[in-house]
Amino acid sequence: MKGEAKKLLELFGTLAPAQQETLMAFAEFLVAREERGIAAAPAQPLPIERPAQETVVMAIRRLVCTYPMLDRRRLMADTSRFVAEHALEGRAAQEVIDELEAVFARHYKQMCNDE
Repeated sequence: MKGEAKKLLELFGTLAPAQQETLMAFAEFLVAREERGIAAAPAQPLPIERPAQETVVMAIRRLVCTYPMLDRRRLMADTSRFVAEHALEGRAAQEVIDELEAVFARHYKQMCNDE
């Protein structure tokens, strides 16, 4: 195992379960890449309803599925900031999810205007 991977595993082991879940979601967010075929992504957001009891991690996964046409790299700064506010500063999940939904919608609107 490479040094970086070993260190990451050690750090992961020191985190509380909720922080581990947040780190996993963020890692998945970073790794996820849009398929190269533009035709593969729908032009309109998919109608995926927001569950009543949703975590920030679940919301990110739902929004990525709702907006598969968006470039996730462009969303990374905003998304990581909101995840940090929730995980590290204790900001309420519902507030963060509302903000995340607004960010994804704004990026979608901007993408449509750019085309």
